[in-house]
Amino acid sequence: MRPLDTAPAAHTVQLRLYRQMSPEQRSALALRMSDEIREIAAAGIRQRHPEYTEAEVRRALVCLLYGRESAQRVWPDERVPAA
Repeated sequence: MRPLDTAPAAHTVQLRLYRQMSPEQRSALALRMSDEIREIAAAGIRQRHPEYTEAEVRRALVCLLYGRESAQRVWPDERVPAA
């Protein structure tokens, strides 16, 4: 399925390049993309909540990614702020 924001020709090239990568290269790319999206999400939390400390940003990010219940289990004695 082609992403809505990618032209068909660009998507074809992208798939060809992915298929040419080794499994290790694809894994490294996936990890890098995962790290980058977490950075983007944290930046969004900081923008929406400039009063949050870095610890609160971290807790809000865990809440966003894994749910409030999971975040509360990780930090049972801390307030889990809104994302």
